[in-house]
Amino acid sequence: MTLSVEAVKIENGFEPTIIAYCCKWCSYAAADLAGNMRLQYPSSIRIVRVPCTGRVDTIHLLKAFEFGADGVFISGCLPGDCHYLTGNEKAAKRIQYVKNILAEIGLDPGRVEMFYNSAAMGPQFAQTCRDFHQRILELGPLWGQSS
Repeated sequence: MTLSVEAVKIENGFEPTIIAYCCKWCSYAAADLAGNMRLQYPSSIRIVRVPCTGRVDTIHLLKAFEFGADGVFISGCLPGDCHYLTGNEKAAKRIQYVKNILAEIGLDPGRVEMFYNSAAMGPQFAQTCRDFHQRILELGPLWGQSS
């Protein structure tokens, strides 16, 4: 049984910091659409607009964790529809590489993920954010809770 977001927050007082790298062509536009539609998703998700998800390097993902993020995801164009042809494929490979690194150092690889959202997928983008937020809530703080 999974606890609701509110139950987890009440239980441990934890609100995760999540970094979302979104391509400007599709996923950032989907986030904008979600906002225009007044769809709710957690305010603790910090969106970073990038020209293409293929420009998000491994070091960007790892540095986000180093600087306090509890979870990181990349959201790009739908497979086969990348505006830069293969940028989202490169990003997906980097996500898998970072998942392997996290597993090797004893962290849950579920803290990093790749998602795909077209510009017209505002509701799906908001749901992606809520689902990933729930996952990170269940995993808890990355480096433990400070008092």
